[in-house]
Amino acid sequence: MQVTDFNYDHIEQAAALARTNYEEARTLLPILPEDIQFPGMAEFAENGLGVSAFEDGKLVGFLCCCSPFEKAFGSTKARGVFSPLHANGASAENRAAIYAHMYQAAAKKWADAGVSSHALCLYASDNTAINQFFHYGFGHRCAEAIRPMFELDTPSCPDIEFAELDIEERAFVYPLIVRLANHMSESPIFILRETIPEDKFKEEIRNTNERYFAAKSRGGIVAYLKTGDTGENFITLAPKMRNIYCAYCLPQFRGKGIYQNLINHTIRILSSEGYTLLGVEFESFNPTGNGFWPKYFTPYTTSVARRIDENILEIR
Repeated sequence: MQVTDFNYDHIEQAAALARTNYEEARTLLPILPEDIQFPGMAEFAENGLGVSAFEDGKLVGFLCCCSPFEKAFGSTKARGVFSPLHANGASAENRAAIYAHMYQAAAKKWADAGVSSHALCLYASDNTAINQFFHYGFGHRCAEAIRPMFELDTPSCPDIEFAELDIEERAFVYPLIVRLANHMSESPIFILRETIPEDKFKEEIRNTNERYFAAKSRGGIVAYLKTGDTGENFITLAPKMRNIYCAYCLPQFRGKGIYQNLINHTIRILSSEGYTLLGVEFESFNPTGNGFWPKYFTPYTTSVARRIDENILEIR
């Protein structure tokens, strides 16, 4: 096996391999949409941080990433890189070894660029690739899941009002956004998310296509979710798919079926508009989210992350 720098000449073969990997995932999870547009790969050839693996002159794998960015995951002081779902792939035969050789070569480039936070998005069904990265010190970071736009089987909540919020009503979600940020900072999650000032939030909600749905008790909002038309991977761009961006329910209202009914209310509205798929992203080390979403949605991607010793960067 030969591992070399990813360049423009590799894009066509890499795109074909990415398509093959997607069809492999669709075979195992047929709910994934068929009509998908794959993003271009020119940026990966330009930034010089990717690698390709060849056997007998044929490309059998590629591992690329977006350009390095500061404050990886928005809550650390580390410089990071991320390999999106379409930025890596490997042939089914000898997949573990292909990824092992590619990561060793790519990680050297990333460390040379001062990057200590390495993250990749993989298909959740690809246990071979996931296990290989676990061997290299990676762990689960987050997951993306999907379900058809069918209502959940759950008893109704007659004392709770469910509604899509208009622009004026959205401002009342802000206290729950603060509560969500506080929740994410607690053990065992430890994600420090900066909450934007309330006045800036009120300004942003007037200039966005994102939609807010809420559950109300005695006129006050006790749970909400926000949806939009894009997500963290190319699959979320499917024309008939919508994605949940963030969600929260006050602790005292959990376990009563309220959130399930809020999802159902959202599904009724979106399905009436012609949407057929609903996606969500959640941190796999958030006990609340990880205990809820997989009950009703099927994971289709897994993002893995590793933090190397920053001290090694100082001597490179």
